[in-house]
Amino acid sequence: MAAARDMPAPLSRVPDLGEAPPGSAHERELAALWESEPGWRGWLGTVDHKRIGLRYIVTAFAFLLLGGVEALVMRIQLARPNATVLTPAQYDSLFTMHGVTMIFLYALPVLSGFANYLWPLMLGSRDMAFPRLNAFSYWVFLFAGLFLYASFPLGAVPDGGWFNYVPLTSLDYSAGANIDIYALGMILLGISTTGGAANFVVTLLRMRAHGMSIDRLPIIVWGTLTASVANLVAVPSVSLAFLLLWLDRNAGTHFFDVANGGRPLLWQHLFWMFAHPWVYVVVLPAMGIVSDALPTFCRRPLVAYEAVAVSTVATMLIGFEVWVHHMFATGIAPLALAFFGAASMLISIPSAVAVFAWIATIWTGRPVFRTPFLYFAGFVLMFVIGGVSGVMTAAVPLDWQLTDTYFVVAHLHYVLLGINVFPVLGGVTYWFPKFTGRMMSERFGRLTFWTVLVGFNLGFFPMHVSGLLGMPRRIYTYPSGMGWDTSNLLTTIGSFVFGIGIVMFVVNALVSARRGARAGGNPWGGAGLEWSVASPTPVYNFAVLPLVASRHPLWETREDPVRTSMRVGYRLADGREALAVTPLAAAPSAILKMPEDSCVPFVLALLATAVFAAMLARSPTLVCAAVAGCAIGTAVWLWPRRTLGQRARLPARDATQAPAAAGPHPDEPRSPSAPSGAPAACVEPLPVGSCGKRAGGWWGVVTLIVTEAGLFGYLLFCYFYLQSQTTAPWPPEGMPKIGLAAGNTVVLLSSSVFVWLAERAVEAGRRRQAVAALAVALLLGVAFALVQLHEWHDRPYGPTAHLYGSLYFTITGFHLAHVAAGLVILALLAGWTAAGFFGPERRVALTVGGLYWHFVDVVWLFIFTALYVSPYWLRSPG
Repeated sequence: MAAARDMPAPLSRVPDLGEAPPGSAHERELAALWESEPGWRGWLGTVDHKRIGLRYIVTAFAFLLLGGVEALVMRIQLARPNATVLTPAQYDSLFTMHGVTMIFLYALPVLSGFANYLWPLMLGSRDMAFPRLNAFSYWVFLFAGLFLYASFPLGAVPDGGWFNYVPLTSLDYSAGANIDIYALGMILLGISTTGGAANFVVTLLRMRAHGMSIDRLPIIVWGTLTASVANLVAVPSVSLAFLLLWLDRNAGTHFFDVANGGRPLLWQHLFWMFAHPWVYVVVLPAMGIVSDALPTFCRRPLVAYEAVAVSTVATMLIGFEVWVHHMFATGIAPLALAFFGAASMLISIPSAVAVFAWIATIWTGRPVFRTPFLYFAGFVLMFVIGGVSGVMTAAVPLDWQLTDTYFVVAHLHYVLLGINVFPVLGGVTYWFPKFTGRMMSERFGRLTFWTVLVGFNLGFFPMHVSGLLGMPRRIYTYPSGMGWDTSNLLTTIGSFVFGIGIVMFVVNALVSARRGARAGGNPWGGAGLEWSVASPTPVYNFAVLPLVASRHPLWETREDPVRTSMRVGYRLADGREALAVTPLAAAPSAILKMPEDSCVPFVLALLATAVFAAMLARSPTLVCAAVAGCAIGTAVWLWPRRTLGQRARLPARDATQAPAAAGPHPDEPRSPSAPSGAPAACVEPLPVGSCGKRAGGWWGVVTLIVTEAGLFGYLLFCYFYLQSQTTAPWPPEGMPKIGLAAGNTVVLLSSSVFVWLAERAVEAGRRRQAVAALAVALLLGVAFALVQLHEWHDRPYGPTAHLYGSLYFTITGFHLAHVAAGLVILALLAGWTAAGFFGPERRVALTVGGLYWHFVDVVWLFIFTALYVSPYWLRSPG
């Protein structure tokens, strides 16, 4: 493979626009190209989105069963008053891990599994945009879950609730390693979530079939896209909260320490800035499953597609504005209460749009009551119940009465569990033929559905009654005579029935995967592109990449003037190849060389986990060694290849070359430029690989910058929020000296100029000038870092002296870490440029590396303004 990597590709070639009959040599060639290596190397190194998607689903279901067992043990404790099955400490640990498992290790990962498997099939592509990042994200998710569950054998199970509120979780009240395990495990899990989100966003922008424009996207794509953008923006908030808490507990900082100026309420702001959008992160993709699969059983397209797509985006946008919905009882100002209460009610409007669309689709269609349809109908019921209880708690006076009661627990389970589980079970049943080539048992599936439906509502609806009667959440027992006995007993019985239903579903899936009836290609009569290929899905997805003409390719009629072509399309088989398209219209823009299988993502995920394990062990030596390993692994991952940058042509096949049977209606007349009435094929030369803003790597770095900008934005929010809460002098040691910092700012900004000059030099083919410019930029970056370290040494205080010291050293330390990473990138870019990896037609790595360095420089302007300038116009009285 190493030798092949360095062999130059042909300067030109002509990939066919043609067909690939089942069993053709073309299909056999594709299977050989895309199949993973047998044995353990192939198992660990696969980057096949289908295998990764199924791993997400199976792993998430394993965590679902673990979380379910924890819940049932708690319900045994609460079934009767004054029970002693669990001690308070044991109950707190199970309560915490149950919430962590169900919310973070099941609810989103299982939806990520669906999206990983289905997105390329629905979009008409052969893979995700970043296959190795896809594999890395899964392994990090798995290792993060194992990291959290290692707390059981270590005897340090997190016990502060999944909210992890301070000061309960501060060192004064939780001195063990349990909170540290939770904090570090959640940061590690955030890396997986962010990587997966970036992959989804770039896949949507780049990896679609020709003609799959944004007005033809499946709703599950809209739902997962909005959830992914939300993750890019919101996950940095909770990751920062956990990191600040870890610093308070292990480094002596004072972010949440009231005695030294910290504020526990800061935790709630950071946590709910993440956690409220997270509700929609796990709801919107589930709604997308229903929106895309329900029409199949109603025998008609989804009613009001455009309105549902817009409402999906609107729901997430409003969701970011209502985090204070969870803080109504914390002393928020009345004006803020009015605003956030209104916003909490407003969000029900776009949510209701989807409900009415589903009901209208069922009402105007011809429903077929198969098992998936039953789950989707049950979901609509759960959605309405959860939505109504949510609107109730948006009313501030009522929320004050219901906060921290079992009414909120009931609402949470309907929203996060009911709205998730029913679409997931229906979705697995619906796409099970695509996963395995077999059908799940219909008879046993119906019995399972009714067991799940009855158990869920019997288990969780009585919680509303318990809450209205005043039962507080998080209690491990209760006295008799409070009026809670009957509702708690019903909840326990229903929980066991629900658990039995989940086990029945798992058994049905396992048995059907081996013994189920053969499904055929499209057993449900679905309309999407995923049903146009064989079941189970071939390893290469599409033998020819389709030309899409509508939202429902398999439901097009003979009368449609323009129809999708699926049997005649782009034959890309010069290695692992995929088609890149423009973001909006989905016009072809490049031929992409997709990566081979690799164990590097697995090893890098192990090393990332080792970093957090070393932090838990408080071993700086091990931390540095693991970080160095991560840096080396990342460099190996990103090492450029010499086979990109040539140009090829995707011509339209003329009428004399077109096959006899092309498209779904071969008897229709065929035009020279488009088979069977499909959209006109591309006839323009396309680059092999892509440069500049057309490159997937460019979009990938943009998503990274969005996340990093969010991280620094939340850090500066902490700075100004804590500054606004203090009456002490700010800064405590007097006004900052701007001169040295201003000069250092000029040095850093100058480095960006030289990076820009290096890009222009490479574009013009002047390699030596580019290397020289990068070397100067590198020296300027080192100078900035040295001056910053000198300023640290010159400060009369450290990060543990007071709150301002904690903020100053943390903010500048974060930035200095990014400068260090940027310097490593600049050094690699200089070496690669000198080695001749880059040229006028091939400079993506230099472009995206420069983009990241420019971002690091721009961020410093905001930090400089906050730390050095703002104290002069935001003086606190001393």
